[in-house]
Amino acid sequence: MLKELNPLLHSQLRLGIMSILLSVEEADFVYLKEKTQSTAGNLSIQLDKLSEAGYIEVEKSFVGKRPRTSAG
Repeated sequence: MLKELNPLLHSQLRLGIMSILLSVEEADFVYLKEKTQSTAGNLSIQLDKLSEAGYIEVEKSFVGKRPRTSAG
C-alpha cells in the first residue's frame, strides 16, 4: 500500500521544486526561480520549509562577491 503524501508536499510550488530536484543533482536559486516562475521571496520560504523538513539541503556560498544559493 502507498504511504500518504506528506501534507508539506501539497503545496504546488514545493511539489514543483521537488520534481525539478529529482531530475537534477543540484539546482541554483535562479534556475529554480525560472523553472517554477515564482517570486524570489516565495521560493526562498518554500526552500526553507523543505530544508527544515529534511527533504533537501540548501547551500549558501559566494561566487566572487555574489551570493549563491543552491539546493539538492
